[in-house]
Amino acid sequence: MLTVSIIIPAWNESERIRDCLLNATRQTVMPHEVLVVDNRSTDNTCEIVEQFIAEHPEAPVKLLHQDDEQGLIPTRNYGLNHATGDVLGRFDADCMIRPDWVEVVSGIFTEDSEAMGATGPVMYYDMPSRHFGLRGDNSLRKRIYRADGGQPLLFGSNMALRATAWRQIADEVCRDKADMMHEDIDISLHLMGKDLKTVYSPRMIAAMSARRMDTSLSSFLTYMRRFKNTFNAHPQHWRKHKPEILFTAMYPAMHLFYPVWQKVLNTADINPAEAAWINEQMELAEAQGKKLYAETPTDEEWDAKHE
Repeated sequence: MLTVSIIIPAWNESERIRDCLLNATRQTVMPHEVLVVDNRSTDNTCEIVEQFIAEHPEAPVKLLHQDDEQGLIPTRNYGLNHATGDVLGRFDADCMIRPDWVEVVSGIFTEDSEAMGATGPVMYYDMPSRHFGLRGDNSLRKRIYRADGGQPLLFGSNMALRATAWRQIADEVCRDKADMMHEDIDISLHLMGKDLKTVYSPRMIAAMSARRMDTSLSSFLTYMRRFKNTFNAHPQHWRKHKPEILFTAMYPAMHLFYPVWQKVLNTADINPAEAAWINEQMELAEAQGKKLYAETPTDEEWDAKHE
């Protein structure tokens, strides 16, 4: 199977980075490496990552620093350029990948030699009815999150690139100094511009925060305009559907409900990120425990082996 590197850009992510790393390393298949790329954080993000590395020496986690330029795109690029795996997974520091994410991503690119980018649905772990929301997100993304007649657009909170594909577009992706575009869609369109295939897999699942819905209306609308800005920067590409219309329609209700649900979680002392895949992680731990038990020799077998 192909090896998978994970790249996590981070700026002031002390609240969620530990949970993110736990999910990135509690996998059915261990990633080749997990690169946390810090970008001038002013909180204790780096200290938390360093502590995690010290407490989990078996985990392939590394802390990198991109201090030359403030911004997601140069930080993302730094991580992608320093990764050494066959496939480069990328998601945000508040994202919690499903325990089989690395295995699924490796399988996608192993089974389809033409796949150069992959993405999948997300679950919002800090909202109620999470699995119902996952089904809705899956339905939305596989149907309307597309361009150029149906090719899937990659989603930055849950995406992966073949390393060879990244190297083809690394010097061409937009720098977006004005910070007006969706960098994940920009990557998608650069791949499509070279006739490189992107794929959508409903099995490639991550969980993320719905905190975007807690921003002001003006901030949210500015964020939604990034869709149009990105396609305006790539006039040779086109889309039939506009996801931002649906997201904007959902905003009023979710904006009102999000802080209420956070109070419910706080009152119950629930860390939603930690609980995102707790059942799946327990199943994984049980399976690993059974395997260890099966491989442990009995006293008779041990004595016979060491006579």
